[in-house]
Amino acid sequence: MAPFPYAHATHPQWQIATELVLVQLRAQMAQNTAAKPTLGLLYITDHFASCAQEILAYLQVDLSLVSDWCGTVGVGIAVNNVQYWDEPALAVMLLDLPRDQYRVFSDEAPLPPDFEAHTALVHASGDAPDLNGLIEAMAARTGAGYVFGGVTSSRSADLQFAISTSEQNRMGGIVSRGLSGVALGPDIALMSEITQGCIPIAPVRQITAAERNMVLQLDGEPALDALVSDLELVGHPPHEALEVVRTTLVGLQRCENPPAQDTTVRPTGNFGDNVVVRHIVGLDPQRSGILVSDLVTAGSELVFCRRDMQSARADLTRICAEIREELESQELPLTTNARALRAAATASVRPAVQRMAGALYISCTGRGGPYFGDPNTELQIIRRVLGDVPLVGFFAAGEIARTHLYGYTGILTVFLMN
Repeated sequence: MAPFPYAHATHPQWQIATELVLVQLRAQMAQNTAAKPTLGLLYITDHFASCAQEILAYLQVDLSLVSDWCGTVGVGIAVNNVQYWDEPALAVMLLDLPRDQYRVFSDEAPLPPDFEAHTALVHASGDAPDLNGLIEAMAARTGAGYVFGGVTSSRSADLQFAISTSEQNRMGGIVSRGLSGVALGPDIALMSEITQGCIPIAPVRQITAAERNMVLQLDGEPALDALVSDLELVGHPPHEALEVVRTTLVGLQRCENPPAQDTTVRPTGNFGDNVVVRHIVGLDPQRSGILVSDLVTAGSELVFCRRDMQSARADLTRICAEIREELESQELPLTTNARALRAAATASVRPAVQRMAGALYISCTGRGGPYFGDPNTELQIIRRVLGDVPLVGFFAAGEIARTHLYGYTGILTVFLMN
């Protein structure tokens, strides 16, 4: 398997932008005539949302070998080394996958029950009812219990691509509700990592009393007292203390149905996959409680943390280095998480970049634009650490990994050559 062909372009006219993408794809496929791509990933900015159907049809005519398409729209899209933010642009990656190892699905054409899904790439509508429940149900449908993807972000049409013209699974069109994406079989090797870009600023505590989204006790003491102590707010004027609280978040460990991999909150600058970072949305002095933007349960863990540009850069560098180091040092079993590979026996392998067929990066809209300093810094970090790998993706209104909906997060998934 060769690296996946990919291309991207920006132009005010969708026809010219699409043709520029096709020129790049034709040139890459001419260099590798053995490649027979079957699945196309298509991401467009919302400037092109009104002509999404025309773009897809244009691509389908020229790329007739590609029987299946999935993707969505974002206020920005990501490619190797560059982001297109708030401008008309599109990106395409063509995956050469066995047709019996994937199935495109949508809310209108659910995944067939006889397909053995190991993981799934999912795109979601932000107004889908019980989105968390849909994500959990889709993850439960996979053998690895792991899905990855994001929520469509658009200032106009909220749409997803989910099309198949293959004999096994004729379906599709452009959909605008629920979940869509592509389920991947057990023979599709990939690695996926999450960066939340946060640094713990206090000890890990256990929630010992809670009510819905209010934390009442931490380690047996009133939660508000614990927050004042952990953030060293004693003696500060009230306006200064409130400003510190406004810039503080909480890392919450999900304690229900814990997976096999590491799930603990670790005060080392990087959180496990079973941790979600949420905002503090209020304080209740009468009950000494802390209101957070998620449901909380007694028995789970909490740590106060902070998110900033420096920690986001460091954590993004970390996940890229983890993936690359695992590939350079270890024989690769079929797995979906880099940390799970550490128990594997070491063996001689091809250089890491040569083992990567392509990558998908889904980042939060809150991390886009100038958040990392210069507009392209986030994607430049990935290229510098991971290598020159075909990469596409988009900036989402919520990021999906494992069974959770995250915020202010980046999800990096690398497809590996067999």
